[in-house]
Amino acid sequence: MRASLIQIAVDEDESVQSRRRRVAAAVRQQAGADLVVLPELWTTGAFAYEDFGTEAEPLDGPTYEAMAKAASDAGVWLHAGSIPERDPEGPLYNTSLVFSPSGDLAAAYRKIHRFGFDQGEAVLMGAGREPVTVRLPQTVLGVATCYDLRFPELFRALVDAGAETLVIPAGWPERRRAHWTLLARARAVENQAFVLACGTAGTHAGVPQAGHSIVVDPWGEVLAEAGPGEQVLTVDFDPAEVAATRDRFPALKDRVLGLDPPRHP
Repeated sequence: MRASLIQIAVDEDESVQSRRRRVAAAVRQQAGADLVVLPELWTTGAFAYEDFGTEAEPLDGPTYEAMAKAASDAGVWLHAGSIPERDPEGPLYNTSLVFSPSGDLAAAYRKIHRFGFDQGEAVLMGAGREPVTVRLPQTVLGVATCYDLRFPELFRALVDAGAETLVIPAGWPERRRAHWTLLARARAVENQAFVLACGTAGTHAGVPQAGHSIVVDPWGEVLAEAGPGEQVLTVDFDPAEVAATRDRFPALKDRVLGLDPPRHP
């Protein structure tokens, strides 16, 4: 299976409309890949809080339309990163979109863990409630977003739902890049799953981004890692390694906490 992670640079001098066109063209250039992944909130920048409201769009808005067509044109599964979604009956959400190679919406995931410690995203956006998985022909994706990476219980829920490949778009800051790499590898090791973590480059509202998108195998080995700037990180991997790793070292079978409570006679 071939995955391409497009590490987009967000430039404040570039309009959202221009960046949307540029990213759609970059997706089309990945024809031949099985899966393409974009970062979190690449239309606005993850730290550009003041733009969330003005640039928020409905689920089927312009980013949806552009990404659906790009996925169809390229014939790829596309995790289109996330957008600031405006729910007509509720708050804003940080919502990820996954498209099939025909351009149909396969899944939408509203980010569960909001970053900001009672500021920024944490107060401007609502929280999602449901873990989301997507079945591809080769693997089952478990979908999470940026700050979610710090909450292992979400990934356990995704694994329990069948996830074998964990896809994490992010707008992760450079000052915490060491955590980005550490946590991506930890989620791979503890869940015996592939991790595809796609970050942004550039600067969002004065916050330098980490870049360094990363692909980790179920044993925690780094298969590929990007640098700090805009680039496409492409890697071939074998989804069958998940089952092989879980069979060879069946640690998940020894889980105790977090499972249904034991039944007493």
